[in-house]
Amino acid sequence: MPRTSSSTPRSGPRVVAVANQKGGVAKTTTVAALGAAFAEAGRRVLLVDLDAQACLTFSLGIDPDSVEVAVDAVLLGTVDAADAVQGTDDGMDLIPSTIELAGADAQLMGRPGREFVLRTALEPVLDGYDVILIDCSPSLGVLTLNALTAASEVLIPLQCEMLSHRGVGQLLDTVADVQRILNPRLSVLGMLPTMFDGRTTHQRAVLADLPERYGVPVLAPPIPKSVRFAEAPAVGRSILASARGSKGAAAYREVAATLLDGWA
Repeated sequence: MPRTSSSTPRSGPRVVAVANQKGGVAKTTTVAALGAAFAEAGRRVLLVDLDAQACLTFSLGIDPDSVEVAVDAVLLGTVDAADAVQGTDDGMDLIPSTIELAGADAQLMGRPGREFVLRTALEPVLDGYDVILIDCSPSLGVLTLNALTAASEVLIPLQCEMLSHRGVGQLLDTVADVQRILNPRLSVLGMLPTMFDGRTTHQRAVLADLPERYGVPVLAPPIPKSVRFAEAPAVGRSILASARGSKGAAAYREVAATLLDGWA
């Protein structure tokens, strides 16, 4: 069962699905912060909010209730992806989400080739970006399968707590199924420990256990636990803008730099 990164050369942008079916592991925070770090480094970045809760959209200063064209319309084919793109104050573009995405999820279930809808919709805008990050919903449903089918890589944020990472094996099994059936070019970029408190023996032990348990790279440094992450959405910016000098912002910049070096 393939679980490690592929060395196959790729053309076009890096399309990264940020996924974990468990909620509360900082998927949205990771998408916003890494996207901002890539943009700071001069990359052209597109974020896709693929969660009906629209937390990424709200976190970047866009009121989901005021959005007229969102990702649900893109998936259903009523608008082109380019028509849904909005700019953000952090220098990234965003395809926003609204609660209507929950209805689109149900409509996609009956469609043939439903797992390929997002990949097909994004194809016309690929050349405009260096990195595309997809914020997945906390499930392994049709929307997450669309993200994994559209992506070249998957990044798995997780907390270093036993209950938090129990579902990682199930996600990796899903990734293996997607690699085998839907998207053979998909690779696992790695796991990213978030909300990490290095003062606790338990979290340090879980962090040390991750590579052997799952056979997947663990990105470093772990993202420290900080109240600054909770404060950032209130001003509609990523932590790189709302708390530029914080340890959390520095950690995400370091992870982004490591990824860019590896991709280069």
